[in-house]
Amino acid sequence: MSARICFLTSADMMKDRPGARADWFEFDLEFGALKAGCADAGITLEARVWDEDFDASGFDGFMVGTVWDYPPKLAAFLQKLDALAARAPVWNPPSVVRWNIEKTYLRAMAEAGAPSIPTLWRARADAAAIADGFALFETDRLVVKPLVGGGAWRQALIRRGEALPAPDALPPGACLIQPFLPSVPEEGEYSLLFFGGRFSHALVKRPKDGDYRVQSLFGGREAVWTPSDDELALARQVLDAAGQITGEADLLYARVDMVRGLDGQLALMELEVIEPYLYPEQGPELGAAFAAALKGKLG
Repeated sequence: MSARICFLTSADMMKDRPGARADWFEFDLEFGALKAGCADAGITLEARVWDEDFDASGFDGFMVGTVWDYPPKLAAFLQKLDALAARAPVWNPPSVVRWNIEKTYLRAMAEAGAPSIPTLWRARADAAAIADGFALFETDRLVVKPLVGGGAWRQALIRRGEALPAPDALPPGACLIQPFLPSVPEEGEYSLLFFGGRFSHALVKRPKDGDYRVQSLFGGREAVWTPSDDELALARQVLDAAGQITGEADLLYARVDMVRGLDGQLALMELEVIEPYLYPEQGPELGAAFAAALKGKLG
């Protein structure tokens, strides 16, 4: 099979660009692994910055990759995906991106039976909403997140009795409020990677001491993790629920992030099917697994 696929990224993930993120190396690691795996399968993978002009003709498909600057440019991002989808398939499809891009999808997942974290939904992260969260969850710490965002962007940890963070450190609009989970700093957050519905690898992400954010930008670290049969079945349950809701089974890529809830059971933190980091360092067979799933999509 010979095919030419475009991997979409953001300018701030390119190490030689002004304003490059501190975690730009994750693009290098991920793209390098995927490109090598694709090459072995006869597929050419080329990176392009999503919001720059580039010649989209000649590509047989487009993968939404490390496009991590899209939250403040959401309308333009979705328009670009639609324009590309008019030329060739986009993975994961724009319809799935639209569903997954707002964290309200977690409400649908809970209704479909996915194990979930208790969540309060509010139009803004103001004092009244935070007070409601403390009252509802009977906790001394809350985590507040924007409905659209990633990498802990505009996310805040709020302690009872303390002043709210500055407005530019809080979600810019509608938000979700959840109880802080001590298991995150104590145990970590688990991620399971799937390609074409097939399990690839898993890892546990732990924050640095004194933090709760697991991203490398904030000093988080990762280690290989081998899920039990029950834990793997739980992740598959999450994927099945998403497939029933979206009508899209066997997505090209999916990352199921789970944490241990206050009840001691694993629960869904996020289902990442837009632009998740794929953790090649913990998945040495990532490139081959991805290429096999991609060949299935290309027919």
